[in-house]
Amino acid sequence: MPAHKRVTRSSFHDLMPLSVPRPMSVLPTRNWTDDQWERIELGYQSADMDEKWDVFTEDDVVFLHRSWTGYEIFEAAFVPAESGGWTIAGAMVESDPERYGGTSDIRAALTLELVLSAIVLGEDATELRTRLVELATPSSSHDALPGVVLHRILGLRSGT
Repeated sequence: MPAHKRVTRSSFHDLMPLSVPRPMSVLPTRNWTDDQWERIELGYQSADMDEKWDVFTEDDVVFLHRSWTGYEIFEAAFVPAESGGWTIAGAMVESDPERYGGTSDIRAALTLELVLSAIVLGEDATELRTRLVELATPSSSHDALPGVVLHRILGLRSGT
């Protein structure tokens, strides 16, 4: 996807809205700059099977769908922050376990922030990745490789 082309709902086929939406009680606290918000508004379209997320905005709401299934997993409403930039004022997460594995509120907030940071913005997001691996790896599964855990949840990002 060229960096200047905006991704919209019509860029995709077979998108499925949240089937069992649940308000997120924990939200990312990050303040995105105006430039970052402009990039988020452009969205992100997966380019191959190793990419797991498609993202687009309508007004100030960001929709995050799994690329293979078209299932909407997150919906986040952005508002201008008092100190400048943009912040998430409210968000919904899919709670149907057939569509999205049951996760804690903290893990859902972390995944939402990580998809926006690492996939849409292309940031390294090392600290977020580390925290996600810690939350997503059961204590009984010490042999889980961080890269496998991250690929399962986050996937890759193309060179767009």
